[in-house]
Amino acid sequence: MIGQIVLRLTIWFLLTANFSPANILIGVCLAVLLPGRVRSCESWQEWLRTLGKVVKAIPQAYLEAVEMLFRPHAQEELVREPVPPGRSPGLIFLDIFLITFTPKTIVLKHDPQGWYEVHQVVKRR
Repeated sequence: MIGQIVLRLTIWFLLTANFSPANILIGVCLAVLLPGRVRSCESWQEWLRTLGKVVKAIPQAYLEAVEMLFRPHAQEELVREPVPPGRSPGLIFLDIFLITFTPKTIVLKHDPQGWYEVHQVVKRR
């Protein structure tokens, strides 16, 4: 329960980038009032592994942004990436967040049959 509230508040502050008292109050209200997720059988190891990938993506996002400033990428492509089997909705959300967090990629669609449709900006070939 507390972990869900902290995660929701973290996402709220990442989205709004505003730490005013009114925004904090709105974030806390939303975090508490949103319905809880259904318990699933994912392990803590999967969550820690995925959160580790999110932490690694932060410097990668900065590097990609700087790279695109100095060497703009003009090519685009759509790729399909497989969803790891047995992913819970929470881990699927973190996967999509991780892919979309970096400046060169964005998830366009989550296919229920087990695929992410990802738009990528790539270097010229």
